[in-house]
This record gives sequence, structure tokens and C-alpha cells, in this order.
Amino acid sequence: MRHRFHQLDVFTATALLGNPLAVVHAAHTLDDTRMAAFARWTNLSETTFLLPPTQPQADYRVRIFTPGGELPFAGHPTLGTCRAWLAGGGRPQAPGIVVQECGVGLVPVRVEASSQRLAFAAPACTREAVEPGLLARVTAALGLSASLVRRASWLDNGPRWLALELPDAQAVLALRPDHGVLKTLAKVGVVGAHAPGGPAQFEVRAFAAPLGVEEDPVTGSLNAGLAQWLMEDGRAPQAYVAAQGTAMGRAGRVHIARDAQGTWVGGDVVICVDGSVEL
Repeated sequence: MRHRFHQLDVFTATALLGNPLAVVHAAHTLDDTRMAAFARWTNLSETTFLLPPTQPQADYRVRIFTPGGELPFAGHPTLGTCRAWLAGGGRPQAPGIVVQECGVGLVPVRVEASSQRLAFAAPACTREAVEPGLLARVTAALGLSASLVRRASWLDNGPRWLALELPDAQAVLALRPDHGVLKTLAKVGVVGAHAPGGPAQFEVRAFAAPLGVEEDPVTGSLNAGLAQWLMEDGRAPQAYVAAQGTAMGRAGRVHIARDAQGTWVGGDVVICVDGSVEL
């Protein structure tokens, strides 16, 4: 059966510098096996499938697959899927707000009419201490001296990340991980601050080998959790820009802002392919 298909670049205003996403429309005819097979075939960090909502408040439902399995939530697929849904003729029930239904529940997405930018409301994020033995194995796999880790925490907002804060962006960019070891341990996110006047306020990297992707170019769910972690502990301002993908030759930019409604994770989205796929 032929389905409308989009491929988009997320967290960038310039195609080929962000994180690509594949979106299949009207996917209610596809079973889990077919969705998973197509996600492995695209070999992107995520592929999503648009479905009719099951909750009256939602505008659409989405299922999110990596090459290694399904996720209850992920950030760059949320923004990219929303852009594809709008491009496919979707009209939100409330002006300026699209409500996505996914595994973690309902996720509001703000639409900025004057630009390509969208922003999702960060889901609730739980935090847990990291077991010292695991932390030692992770730092060793990153080729990182344990003395450079300022703080560590588990962050769980659907995906579960082992997050590390390093002294600065240079320490983040210098990492040369052993992906073969990391994939047996955890999904790892690393953050460090840029000096004033740098390309952004923070540099982020995401090593996601357990999901079939060694390094993710730009990661919305990780940035959402990092923002809540850093802001709540007073280590980040209420609005900032994070860079990600630099080590991979990308130039992803994640726009973070906190207001009375919550923490918003935003980015530009560019449509690269608009066509159809036979599934």
C-alpha cells in the first residue's frame, strides 16, 4: 500500500545540518513488524508513523521507532512529525498548539507562525542517583577521567539517559567513546558549557548505542531532561541555546525556554523529501 512520506531535518534551519527523521502518514494499516522493519531499513535514529488519535484532546497519534525498537517519546521525532502532519494538511484543534499523543501521553507542541520553529513541552522527568560502579564503567568507555565529571544523574522522561555534566564544551567535544562497550551499559548524554561568546551556551552529545545508533546528531528528549536538571539546580538560565552534532559535522541548535506553562524545547524543521513510499 502506498503512503505519503516525508523526510525532514530537525533542529536546523539549513538542510543536512540537523537530525533527519522519516515520517509515514496514514500508518494505521501497518502492523508492528512492518513498522519496525521499515525503521531498520531507513537506518535513521528514528522513524515515525502517523495514526488517528485515540484521545479526544489529541490532534494525531504517533509511534516512534529506532532501528533497535520502539520509544514512548523522543524529541526530534515530536517536532519533525508535527511539521509533517501540518504539511500533510493537518489542522490543530487549538490555534498555535498541536497536541501529540504518544507513549508517554499528550505532548503539546507550539507552532510559531512566523518561522519554521516548533517547540514541545518537556514531559515530566524523574532523576535517580547513578550507581558508582556503573559510572566508573561509563567514564572508562568514554575515555574520560572520572575527575572531570562534575555531576551525574539518571534522567527518565520516556527514554532513560545517564547524564554527565563536564567542566566545559571542549571536554565534551574531546570524547572518543568505545561504542562497543557503551552499548552494553546505557544511553549516555553529556553536557558542558561554552565560554561566553561561543556558538551556544552548552554543547551536548548523545551516545545511544543500546538503541542501534552510536551517536545521535541532535536529541530532543535528552536536551529536555538536561534543561530540567540544569535549571532546577541553578546551573542554567531560564532560556538558552544548546549546540549538538558538532563532533559529527552537524550544526544542531536546540532552543530552551521555561515559562509558567513549563519547559519548552524548540528547533527549526526543514522538509527535505515530500513523496510516497510503498509499504
